[in-house]
Amino acid sequence: MSEPGELTVIARIAQVDMAVITNIGLSHIEQLGTQDNIYLEKMSIQDGLKPGGILFLNGDDEWLKRTKARKGFSTVHYGLSESCSYRAADVCTVDGYPSFTAVHGDERVPVRLQVMGAHQILNALVALAVADKSGVPMEEAAKTLSQFTGFEGRQQIYREGGLTIIDDSYNASPVSMKAAIDILVSMKPADSCTEGRRIAVLADMKELGEHAPRFHYEIGEYLAELPVDMVVAYGELAQEIAKGIEAHTGGISIYRVSDKEELTAFLDRELKTGDSVLFKGSNSMKLGEVVKHVRQYHH
Repeated sequence: MSEPGELTVIARIAQVDMAVITNIGLSHIEQLGTQDNIYLEKMSIQDGLKPGGILFLNGDDEWLKRTKARKGFSTVHYGLSESCSYRAADVCTVDGYPSFTAVHGDERVPVRLQVMGAHQILNALVALAVADKSGVPMEEAAKTLSQFTGFEGRQQIYREGGLTIIDDSYNASPVSMKAAIDILVSMKPADSCTEGRRIAVLADMKELGEHAPRFHYEIGEYLAELPVDMVVAYGELAQEIAKGIEAHTGGISIYRVSDKEELTAFLDRELKTGDSVLFKGSNSMKLGEVVKHVRQYHH
């Protein structure tokens, strides 16, 4: 959904048995105006939930942890907190990939993922919860889940020509951009003999409304506290990311580019063996095309 009223129409067509709401973020705030409106719009998925249907809610999200489904539906909270009926415990990272124990009642199932990022723990946990409520044993579901490696343009990891490339170019919001930056920070060089640099190629995040410059500036503030060596700001709004970094640290090299051709030429000159490079921005910025070029250039 992106516009008011859209989700009700879609949900009534789909007539879902179960619905999952992962978070109340800032995506589409340009069209919906406030986070409260985003919350209300997402909750309208219940307009198409069948009688007796289940609403799965992120029990760690400030907007959702105290939310209950409407009368006639049941609510299942999932998350890290003890109050959640499906809970992730013993969370850790092994070679950059998250692992945890899925806990439901007396059942405890070990889970190891093949997708990076701490946020994937909650995604995996609710997948297991939906499987369990659908009659698939969590232990069996966890085995299959451990084989999932993600989708093109969404946090795909490639190792090409001594580079580690994180392709998260499909879309971007403030929450997902921070999650992608966290993955970059956690990366080890593809070439174990080279220390390598952490480089973030960050493009505009669209559909954030009148506060878009502030949201981009806050990404820069977030970056300023992290061990990132270089940021390449691509696009008009991305320049606010650069400003946020500059206002809070002098330790990160910043390069500004205005078009895709300039960006590609810069990366051809700059990237070296051992570097880890993240590509993140809204799909309209076409960073996916830049990723393909970089992979071919360094193949």
